[in-house]
Amino acid sequence: MNPKVKSARRQKIRFNIRKTIIGAATKPRLSVFRSNTDIYAQLIDDLKGETIAAASSKDKEIVAQKGTKVEKSKLVGAAIARKAAALGVKDVVFDRGGYLYHGRVKSVADGAREGGLVF
Repeated sequence: MNPKVKSARRQKIRFNIRKTIIGAATKPRLSVFRSNTDIYAQLIDDLKGETIAAASSKDKEIVAQKGTKVEKSKLVGAAIARKAAALGVKDVVFDRGGYLYHGRVKSVADGAREGGLVF
């Protein structure tokens, strides 16, 4: 598939998802971004337009771990769940960012659920 077509298709999917998913301070949006090498997760309050907490596979404790990208993605989910618990957030809305709910994106969601977040 042509890279321009693929990214435009994902952008269109992202915009359609964002029409329906809105994060607030009590129930923020858990947004996932996946690059070829790393994965990032953020808790976002859309009403204020600010990021509450963030975690990525570039964090020191996650980089030190051995494992595949899927295993590190699960650690990212657990890390964002710990940060959310410290802020007193339990419920979130999951935003897969236009990616399929499969592989690393699913792994982040599973790690966050195991950490105590409720979707």
